[in-house]
Amino acid sequence: MAERNGHAPLARDAMAYVLAGGRGSRLLELTDKRAKPAVFFGGKTRIIDFALSNALNSGIRRIAVATQYNAHSLIRHLQRGWSFLRPERNESFDVLPASQRVSESHWYAGTADAIFQNIDIIASYAPKHIVVLAGDHIYKMDYELMLQQHVESGADVTIGCLEVPRMEATGFGVMHVDGKDNVLSFLEKPADPPGIPDKPEIALASMGIYVFETSVLFDQLRRDAAEPGSSRDFGKDIIPWMVANGKAVAHRFTASCVRSARETEAYWRDVGTIDAYWRANIDLTDIVPALDIYDRSWPIWTYAELTAPAKFVHDKEDRRGMAVNSLIAGDCIVSGGSVRRSLLFTGVRINSYAAADRAVILPYVNVGRSAKLKKVVIDRGVRIPDGLVVGEDPELDAKRFRRTDDGVCLITQAMIDKLAAT
Repeated sequence: MAERNGHAPLARDAMAYVLAGGRGSRLLELTDKRAKPAVFFGGKTRIIDFALSNALNSGIRRIAVATQYNAHSLIRHLQRGWSFLRPERNESFDVLPASQRVSESHWYAGTADAIFQNIDIIASYAPKHIVVLAGDHIYKMDYELMLQQHVESGADVTIGCLEVPRMEATGFGVMHVDGKDNVLSFLEKPADPPGIPDKPEIALASMGIYVFETSVLFDQLRRDAAEPGSSRDFGKDIIPWMVANGKAVAHRFTASCVRSARETEAYWRDVGTIDAYWRANIDLTDIVPALDIYDRSWPIWTYAELTAPAKFVHDKEDRRGMAVNSLIAGDCIVSGGSVRRSLLFTGVRINSYAAADRAVILPYVNVGRSAKLKKVVIDRGVRIPDGLVVGEDPELDAKRFRRTDDGVCLITQAMIDKLAAT
């Protein structure tokens, strides 16, 4: 956490409000039973753990999480892994499901509404500032530095932004800024994104991270709630209005990205597609990965199950339990099979003569004997039949499983059951 020239950290009087209600439909069947923020990542964590850990490591001790779609798995994870914040230490952790608090037919209508409906709960803690976060990205960031910029600039809203090659920013909300990063206009998915004055071929894309003084945010939420036709959304309504009518300032992610000595890039990933999710996980198996999850100065907090150590058994030439360039969680047993450049989450079993190559295998999967798996994502609890081969025949894979344009196969138990029935 950054120091503030002898002053108390601003994070001490801030609340982090994490928007975690999205379905993440581009992750296909991975989000049939869980919201995108609850999807497993990196061998033992969930996606939401990165935003929550950033808040905690930044010094923020009041955190709220708004949930909506398929929330049970997420809420259970939050209760198990994040219940250590204690009110007697002036800390708080609130899970705020959409609960029709405004009317009997009114769920969260949009990201802004997910905060508006809980204004009374936020007000009871009297935070000075609110840091609004998306719960579905992978990155490490010190929000204290963003809070400091917000106060020093006198902004009404400070918007976290990525520096993106200009013509790659067409799928983002883009900030058109002046030489001091004051936002002149907000453009949603522009065909010709504006560059920034100091780097004309770079655009500033919104990260969905916002800092407000609490009273300013409340005023904006109440104004927007009374606006006919508003979609009650930050990106579509609140931020464009504030850019046009107030002072909005861009905060560049490079200014507050947390990097260990081993990390060379300002790492941020949206793992919202199967291909992006697979790639971000597999990248962690690099000898020196772009994201250092071993950085003890900025730990990624999560719910850690009590498990036995991982185990590797059998040592014959054709039946050797082994893993190379892989992340293996607790309670995994690799019994006479081989694992290469893969991630095995808690409780995975790899049976004799089986082989996993560039595989992301979620908890409690059982891979049967002699199965051969390449470039796969396997959902939690799947039982892979003996002898199943995936990753060698693209046409056959596409008929049986979800195969992406990049050749990654998503496998669920329903797909396996359907295969067994034919």
